[in-house]
Amino acid sequence: MIAATVSSNQATVPNYITPEGAKRLAKELEDLRLRQRPKIVEEVAAAAAQGDRSENAEYIYGKKKLREIDSRIRFLTKRLESAVVVKPEDRRDPEVVYFGAWVEVEDEDGARKRYRIVGEDEIDPQKGLISWRSPLGRVLLKKRIGDVVMWQRPAGEVQLEIVDVSYEVGEG
Repeated sequence: MIAATVSSNQATVPNYITPEGAKRLAKELEDLRLRQRPKIVEEVAAAAAQGDRSENAEYIYGKKKLREIDSRIRFLTKRLESAVVVKPEDRRDPEVVYFGAWVEVEDEDGARKRYRIVGEDEIDPQKGLISWRSPLGRVLLKKRIGDVVMWQRPAGEVQLEIVDVSYEVGEG
């Protein structure tokens, strides 16, 4: 019963993604389908031709790798089918933080950081890419340049001022 509740709850959350994120996922899917999977299928067929499959490490490993690739293909296909691509030109006000925005914030100590609000399939904290559903992403959305927000981190609450918002494409 709990699993059903979680699943139906997940289905109601939009799968927002930037155009760059959608292209990256589509490119990975294409690579899996057209390059990686055929290569592994060929390796498995060659290993199977060697005889006894029960003790054939190449065959067993190849079948395992093939299952992993097929699983990833199914995952990417579903994510792309459910994706809602949000283009930068869809923003209403360039000084307000919407999905896809690069946001520069300054904390109480004057330290500045830059984040981009992206979809769950695009998260990369090292590059400053944070989910729109993350605690920081939720705090920043719909705020504007000059707004001060409180962000509750595991290490404690921090005050952030939004000093810049931009919508350039890529990993700005």
